Amino acid sequence: MKSITWNGESLILLDQTKLPNQETYIDCTDWRQVAEAIKKLRVRGAPAIGVAAGYGLILAAKEAIASASDEVTQRANFLTFANTLKETRPTAINLAWAIDRIVTNIVFPSDAMVTALPLIEAEAKAIDLEDQRLNAAMAKAGATLFEGKKGIRILTHCNAGALATAGLGTALGVVRELHANNQLERVYADETRPLLQGARLTAFELHHDGIPVTLLTDNMAAYAMQQGLIDAVIVGADRITTEGDVANKIGTYGVALAAKAHNIPFYVAAPYSTFDFTLAKGSDIPIEMRSADEVKCFAGTPTAPEGVEVLNPAFDVTPHELVSAIITEEGVLTAPYNKSITDLQKKTAR
Repeated sequence: MKSITWNGESLILLDQTKLPNQETYIDCTDWRQVAEAIKKLRVRGAPAIGVAAGYGLILAAKEAIASASDEVTQRANFLTFANTLKETRPTAINLAWAIDRIVTNIVFPSDAMVTALPLIEAEAKAIDLEDQRLNAAMAKAGATLFEGKKGIRILTHCNAGALATAGLGTALGVVRELHANNQLERVYADETRPLLQGARLTAFELHHDGIPVTLLTDNMAAYAMQQGLIDAVIVGADRITTEGDVANKIGTYGVALAAKAHNIPFYVAAPYSTFDFTLAKGSDIPIEMRSADEVKCFAGTPTAPEGVEVLNPAFDVTPHELVSAIITEEGVLTAPYNKSITDLQKKTAR
């Protein structure tokens, strides 16, 4: 199933908050609907929200052109809309990357918003198609880490699959390649509290596609490792620094620590657009804090005392020392990451 589709007039998004019980689509004809979908996790996953934002800018440009007759006001309104989209989620760098790519490369050089509009649409489509290509390349690159191996058992956290991208997925793209090569025995999917992206999305996606998957709660991951059930961990990422520190869904850091304790390789799969070449240290990554209700309620039913205080960061940062390798479309990066990531930046300079 495809989570993001541009039909030439509107953006069709699969509402991932309704999965796995309902397959419901949202028809976005206004950029504000796209912003709301990103903020409310109706579309989620770093690459996917970058793609969605690109299409959202088409709708923003149309509104900006209709909002005024003079070019100065049209451009000012468009930039306001673009910044609002960018601010919906602060941690995942792909969102800002896609918006900045279109604003810097398309809008700024254009002499008028009306002439920029078809170019914005072409660039949004290019970002979409590029993500699909990057996913396929990452899948091939990641599979090289398991050459000659059979019966591989992978643990993953959150959802870094087709639902989180425009293509096969990042971490799950590698899983799909291993499955196609008859090398995969099983995927163990953390349920991923508090919003259950592992249970609702990863388990759903893999089960739907006939890939063996076992669901476990987050606090069972270390047990599974201790029992010898896990051969490797593969996760996605929302932002990676030049030193190789990785921001990903909350709980990833704990999985990495457990993997290190059990001498299990911990791999991260991400395209170049997830790397923040302006930040060195993970401590400088802004961490999104979300509503307390996500922790205090389940499916609308209270599960904690009224008035109790809640800490609900959406992401944590895994230090590069715990990362065995980073899988990219340009191949597998290994330590020292400051060198291999600098090399990646040079290769992917656009």
